[in-house]
Amino acid sequence: MRRLELGASLAEVARACEVNPNVLHRWKRELHEHGVKAFTGHGKMRAEESRVAELERKVGRQAMENDFLRRCLQYAEEQRRLQALTTRGSSTRTSRKK
Repeated sequence: MRRLELGASLAEVARACEVNPNVLHRWKRELHEHGVKAFTGHGKMRAEESRVAELERKVGRQAMENDFLRRCLQYAEEQRRLQALTTRGSSTRTSRKK
C-alpha cells in the first residue's frame, strides 16, 4: 500500500508483489473502508464476517433438517392413508362374509 501511496501504479505494485491487480484493488478498498481493522492478521476474519459465516452454517443445517422432517411427515401421512385404506377394505370384506 505504501508503494501506491508513493505514486506507483496498481499494475506495477501487483507485478512486484506477484498479486492479481484485482486482489490488490480489493485490499486497497478494504483498507479505505475499514482502516486498521481491515486486516486483523494471522488469517483471522473480522468478527462480523465470522459471525455471518457461523449463522449461514446454522441456516444451512436447519434447512436440511426441515427438508428431512418434511419428507418424514410425508412418508408417515402416506403410510397412514395406506393403512386406512387397507383397514377399510378388510373390514368391508369381513362384514360381507358374515
